[in-house]
Amino acid sequence: MKTYDVYGVGNALVDTEYEVPENFLKDTKLKKGIMSLVGEDERQHLIHMLENEHELEMINQAGGGSAANTMVIFSQLGGNSFYSCKVANDDIGDFFVKDLKEAGINTNLSNERELGTTGQCISMITPDAERTMATCLGITNSLSPADLNPDALRASARLYLEGYLVSSKTGFETALEAQTIARSAALDISLTLSDPAVVKSFLPNFHRILDSGVDLLFCNHEEAKIITGNNSIEDCARSLQQFCPSFIITSGEDGSIGFDGLKLSRINSVPTQPVDTTGAGDIFAGAFLYGLSRGKDFRASAELAHRSASLVVARFGARLTQRDVSRLLQN
Repeated sequence: MKTYDVYGVGNALVDTEYEVPENFLKDTKLKKGIMSLVGEDERQHLIHMLENEHELEMINQAGGGSAANTMVIFSQLGGNSFYSCKVANDDIGDFFVKDLKEAGINTNLSNERELGTTGQCISMITPDAERTMATCLGITNSLSPADLNPDALRASARLYLEGYLVSSKTGFETALEAQTIARSAALDISLTLSDPAVVKSFLPNFHRILDSGVDLLFCNHEEAKIITGNNSIEDCARSLQQFCPSFIITSGEDGSIGFDGLKLSRINSVPTQPVDTTGAGDIFAGAFLYGLSRGKDFRASAELAHRSASLVVARFGARLTQRDVSRLLQN
């Protein structure tokens, strides 16, 4: 019997959220709805614009990072997970370590960490609930294969890779090394494409990971269009069948289309009034993986994932409370 249901690898970030008007994004020249990588000086300038020039207050601060959010919901639902990431020996790093520990997630992190700056992500939510992110990777940009725990990985049932890893040379090397270890131990491998801009900028890296073997792919329609070169979600799904044994493509309120290895299925979304789309894909993936880990079929896992995502977009923040999760488990 495996020690862990899933072993995640991804960036370690602390998220800060702000509600902003549409014109704020025009002032910053950030592209709406995507993640942009920024340096420390740019991050500080953006904070100055938000808090001093526009007098906006931070509405939420929480541990984040795409795969970290996925591991948290997986743990909240009752799964056992391990997470490999990198944070610095600073106050933000302490906050992140404490956050994952309280969520019941085992990690490679210790109290003796490297000096540096822990990664942070500024998430700006416009009135239409769309989120635009500016991410300063900090020390997580140097995540390397040395941050993996091969024994814990081999003791897991599934590897989950965050697509943002491909934006860093050593992060990409870490993803490939984790994939190699997982393949040698006959683990299922899952990958999320994470963000359309990242897919477009690092397309060869994604194809290398896919060519090396991915059992389950998570993506949204925009990401699927870039990775396949097709337009309609149906054409994207047909193309993905050629190089991925199973996948699920989400499309917001239009639900999703998934392939379980045998047939394509359409799954309806759960109607909700969106407030903040931050973390929707992360929560979707975590709930979906939990469903599979507990023997649910593809459709039932997708339905749980849609219910989970509908709850997180109806509130500010990229994670659910344990009370939210208890409601999910009662349905």
